[in-house]
Amino acid sequence: MDNKDAVTALAALAQEARLAIFRLLVQAGPEGLAASRIAQALSMPSSSLSFHLKELTRAGLIVPRQEGRFIIYAAQFDTMHALLAFLTENCCGGAPCGPATKLACAPGACGA
Repeated sequence: MDNKDAVTALAALAQEARLAIFRLLVQAGPEGLAASRIAQALSMPSSSLSFHLKELTRAGLIVPRQEGRFIIYAAQFDTMHALLAFLTENCCGGAPCGPATKLACAPGACGA
């Protein structure tokens, strides 16, 4: 991940509703959730939700897929892991940090 991509992802998450949506989709796992379920879980009007989903998609943090007549949104775990790696790249002067390095999901455990 480069600086521009990191700034785009962080800017998308730097808004309370988008952060809540992303966290909900991370909890949902690779299966994701239909837009209607996201709106219901967060008590958010559809028009506001659409705007926020578009911004998170543009930042590469979530991905939509069509399933029948529903659009399912899922967290992009590869992007999340890349952002975490970017943010912690020089952590502890390049030395292993111990428990702090376990903040990200283990490979394969979170849809990666």
